[in-house]
Amino acid sequence: MSGPDAIDRDSVSIAVDDQKLVGTLLRPEVPVPGFLFIHGWGGDQEEDLGHAEALARLGCVCFTFDLRGHAGSDADKNQVTRQDGLDDVMAAYDHLARQPLVDRSAIGVVGTSYGGYLAMLLTARRPVRWLAMRVPALYPDDQWDTPKAKLDKTVVRAYRERPHGPGADRALAACAAFSGDVLIVESERDEQIPREALLSMQAAFRRTNSFSRRIIPGATHAMRDPKHQRIYSTLLTGWIEEMVRASRLTYR
Repeated sequence: MSGPDAIDRDSVSIAVDDQKLVGTLLRPEVPVPGFLFIHGWGGDQEEDLGHAEALARLGCVCFTFDLRGHAGSDADKNQVTRQDGLDDVMAAYDHLARQPLVDRSAIGVVGTSYGGYLAMLLTARRPVRWLAMRVPALYPDDQWDTPKAKLDKTVVRAYRERPHGPGADRALAACAAFSGDVLIVESERDEQIPREALLSMQAAFRRTNSFSRRIIPGATHAMRDPKHQRIYSTLLTGWIEEMVRASRLTYR
């Protein structure tokens, strides 16, 4: 590996309970902040690799992985609970934090949809400095141990459509306690996450160092349009570059 844009890329596996998570670790030559990527329900780490590579070229150690029940996992997706998901992201976070190049006081998390929900929960369990979420999902705490795939979609939708205070559920309580920097990217035509849910999250982030909210015009929840994907990539990379640069100036 040589040159300022050189990146090491390694395939790794992590044991969680009796399951195996498959991930990809991308790291530059110089010790730098670390970023954990959490994909959405039904997705996989492939949707995050392009963003992770862009951040690695900026000088960040990045870790993408597949949640159990997805991609290379041998777990039954229909039996995976939200606790399983939280256990997965904590294990992935710990793997990233153990990397010798990672500054443990400078770890960020990037989550999409269900991955954003898990990212919020993670902030209550692990130190997170930067939290970036695209179309983050929200769920009631009821039936926490019910497999995620078997949750009543009507009940979940109704919960998202009502405004909630900071202590209404575990995710919002985590938001209320979070004191780092936050970026939320919304899709204008999101058919999965109502505006009320996003406003509840925004209201819960009362102690943040900074809060940024962006809306991608015309984008849907899945954001399949390459144009919208490019807009998101630019927003995410620009925000993280700004955050990392500011942190380096602070501790110089």
